[in-house]
Amino acid sequence: MFDQLSDRLQSTLSDVRKRGKLTEADVDKAMREIRLALLEADVNFKVVKSFTAKVKERCLGADVLGSLNPGQQVVKIVNDELTELMGGASRDLVFTNRGPTVILMAGLQGSGKTTATAKLALLLKKEGKRVALAACDVYRPAAIKQLETVGKRAGAVVYQQGTDADPVQIASWALDKAREENRDVLIVDTAGRLHIDNELMDELARIRKKVKPHNVLLVVDAMTGQDAVGVAESFSEAAEFDGVIISKLDGDARGGAALSVKAVTGKPILFASTGEKLEDFEHFHPDRMSSRILGMGDVLSLIEKAEEQVSEEEAEELQRKMANEQFTLEDFLKQMRQIRKMGPIGNLLGMMPGMGAMKKLKDVEVDDGELDRVEAIILSMTPQERAMPQIIKGSRRRRIAEGSGTKIQQVNNLVKQFEQMKKLMKHMANGQMPDPQQLAKITGQQQRPKMRRR
Repeated sequence: MFDQLSDRLQSTLSDVRKRGKLTEADVDKAMREIRLALLEADVNFKVVKSFTAKVKERCLGADVLGSLNPGQQVVKIVNDELTELMGGASRDLVFTNRGPTVILMAGLQGSGKTTATAKLALLLKKEGKRVALAACDVYRPAAIKQLETVGKRAGAVVYQQGTDADPVQIASWALDKAREENRDVLIVDTAGRLHIDNELMDELARIRKKVKPHNVLLVVDAMTGQDAVGVAESFSEAAEFDGVIISKLDGDARGGAALSVKAVTGKPILFASTGEKLEDFEHFHPDRMSSRILGMGDVLSLIEKAEEQVSEEEAEELQRKMANEQFTLEDFLKQMRQIRKMGPIGNLLGMMPGMGAMKKLKDVEVDDGELDRVEAIILSMTPQERAMPQIIKGSRRRRIAEGSGTKIQQVNNLVKQFEQMKKLMKHMANGQMPDPQQLAKITGQQQRPKMRRR
């Protein structure tokens, strides 16, 4: 996400950082580059004009031009203004203390509203909420079936009365059911249209009046760029909503919708969908997103994702095993599965500080098929072989290769790389980072002395 914008901004700010002293001409040049980067990212023209004017005004202040490190000051200003542009402080849903909290979902057909409904349900379930979904989209073919399918995967109960019932009555009945069953949250999935019309808005208004939702969320498709902002603006004029869910943000390399919607509508982005899986859904933090765009990482989100998968006790046990070289292929398989649950590896790399500027690593695409092969090789081993891979010799390697549908060479490589990794992990677990010579020795990559020619 934001790849094009991120590359342009990082390149521009890298040039600014290199300068020991900044002049007004330097600032003007940087602003031109930032303006072009934002316009190419499909950010609203008025938003771009306002943003660059604010940044320029702050950059021309005496505290920046006269500072010892003006480049860093400019980066901080851009970071601050990007954060403010996307909403400043992150916002959360409003929850009621009595009865179910009602969340009304709105959006155009094709925006990913039904999937976003299930993703939000899963996120709230992880936070300890008992969630129910109301199927009020009676017009789109198979909409109810889709909600039942994704709702079941999210661990939420789905209330539906088929396609012949009135959506307003379905919503009212679902609210009564949620109260009877002591549900914490009821998410109402409403119908979308191919375009905004009076019929859509009227039905939305009637459902809203009937169930009195605590939160009205608008789902917009990040892939549609400025069209998404236009939809949000039209909805804000015709029907009040409290916040925005940006769907398909992982497929939006430009980011114009996410950067424009708050400034245009005045409504904050509350959640973002960052992948195809139900788990790829997160609270939207403007400050963290700004850091990602500028290549400064997002350590807090990375830690939160890790904490979801690994408990404190498991982390301590893992460190003990690493320090004592007791880390086995069984442990490795468990860790690999937990990391894969955290989301696409590329997204995780983007959360690491400085990784955005490392072009070689950033462009690496991790092949899920390769990870599947590694898992198949380990699963083809006996418990003894996973605990002591050094016993895996000729006949064992052939058996493992045949069992996993791989080649003997691939089994050899996995065993060798695992042994190298264990040695490296021991150093790191004991707080020692090996120097280049030690690292070469551990990994077996020592350079042979060059032969002199006579």
